[in-house]
Amino acid sequence: ESTNRSISTVRCGRSWEADEMQRDMKVDRARVTDATSMHRLISHFADKGEMLPRALSEIYDGIRDYFVVRKGDRVVACAALHVTWVDLAEIRSLAVDEQEQKQKIGSLLVQACIDEAKELGIPKIFCLARKPAFFERHDFQLIDKTELPQKVWAECFRCPKFPNCDEVALIRHL
Repeated sequence: ESTNRSISTVRCGRSWEADEMQRDMKVDRARVTDATSMHRLISHFADKGEMLPRALSEIYDGIRDYFVVRKGDRVVACAALHVTWVDLAEIRSLAVDEQEQKQKIGSLLVQACIDEAKELGIPKIFCLARKPAFFERHDFQLIDKTELPQKVWAECFRCPKFPNCDEVALIRHL
């Protein structure tokens, strides 16, 4: 995949561009006006039991964590990099519109999060996922959730699925 991806990074107004197949799509920082579209997208997959829901207020609260991919003016994908600790950040709320999947858009979002973590000096990023194969293709390795006490005690214990979570933890060392 790395040979097919051409990512251009623009300082300040950061932008990650896709390969030829997706010229009209790029990863950008989310704007406040994107929050309701992102909420709809996340809620769609949460309603299907494929990811955890995020309240609209939580999306607004963390808007600076989010990246989006637009097709024209429409948000078709999103993901967030949430700093958890001095040495750890989480990729969360990765969602790609079903009609836009299989175009490496999720990979573009993961790469944007990785680049951001590196820029911030964060050596490890993790995610909780129900479909770990996608993240394993991006060099994430399965770990036990107990290796992430910052996440478990800061957020997981409030989840209605705690302690019977059906997500697996994965980590990538940068």
